[in-house]
Amino acid sequence: MHRRTAIALPLAATLLAAASASAQGVELVTEEYMVPSGDPGIEIFVRNKRPQGMNAFSPARTLLFVHGATYPAHTSFDLPLGGLSWMDYVAGRGFDVWCMDIRGYGRSTRPPEMNQPPEANPPIVRGDTALADIAAAAGFVRQHRSVPRLVLMGWSWGSTLTARFAADSPAQVERLVLVAPPWPPAGAAAPVAGTEGPLGAYRLVTQAEARRQWIAGVPETRRAALIPPGWFEHWAGVTWATDPEGLRRNPNVLRVPNGGLQDLREHELAGRASWDPAKLRAPTLLVVAEWDRETPPAMAAAIFPLLVNSSGKRLVVLGEGTHTMLMERNRGALFATVQAFLEEAPPA
Repeated sequence: MHRRTAIALPLAATLLAAASASAQGVELVTEEYMVPSGDPGIEIFVRNKRPQGMNAFSPARTLLFVHGATYPAHTSFDLPLGGLSWMDYVAGRGFDVWCMDIRGYGRSTRPPEMNQPPEANPPIVRGDTALADIAAAAGFVRQHRSVPRLVLMGWSWGSTLTARFAADSPAQVERLVLVAPPWPPAGAAAPVAGTEGPLGAYRLVTQAEARRQWIAGVPETRRAALIPPGWFEHWAGVTWATDPEGLRRNPNVLRVPNGGLQDLREHELAGRASWDPAKLRAPTLLVVAEWDRETPPAMAAAIFPLLVNSSGKRLVVLGEGTHTMLMERNRGALFATVQAFLEEAPPA
């Protein structure tokens, strides 16, 4: 199903990361690859950041970010807001950091169904397909760095996918970070705007819709201070630019595969979990924000006692943040919480 032994070709020469990363006292190197997915014509975009001169790699310091059901990884985890991205932050602390765009997202190949009207096909890029892409990217990283395991970090639907991967392939996962993880029971989360009724192959998301969804759970008096000036506009501009076809529409839209939402409907939001927490053996961190309406803190709290075989579990609820806390003014609390977990001593 996967071509783990395939060679991925670099997209660009090695580059020094932005000067902001140097503010941490460490020069960073950036490399990008297109990894064969195992399906003809489909390639997965991966980006790597690491300290310049780093030539020894270990499972505990090799990390792969996986995005959620709407936005690609590289414009979320590696967007230099305030001069620093989350990937910069982690790499600047001595980690070999990777992110990947699942097919249909960002700079990865878009399935041919995305060139047809959305109603012409059922939801594309379901969980099994996304898991195959994660396996391809993770396999490439392990082979490229000669490490048997790596740390996985998933956001939203990405946390469901990484948890499924870790449950199915425990020998390949060193640690697991689940940010805003979905979980039953039904009706615990607010619906994603514009997705009521039957789902087509993909949906069209506008920037205005994205902003409304982002701040929906925030108290009215706190909304103005949630996102620093210019951050939303910068993120939206970079993210929507990954879809040239969508940019030709007025207003601009981002074409997003609906497979992730269909999965959530059929599993987490319908009361049937798609993975078994008891199968996780790696140390696992669950982290969620107070104002998250899409995956409220109660979901992570329900997962926590089910992690009966994890070799070290944590649950952290952070105040004054939403589902997208990684790009808000309090993101430093999220970064620091995750980093402390990543750097703690391995369980005895």
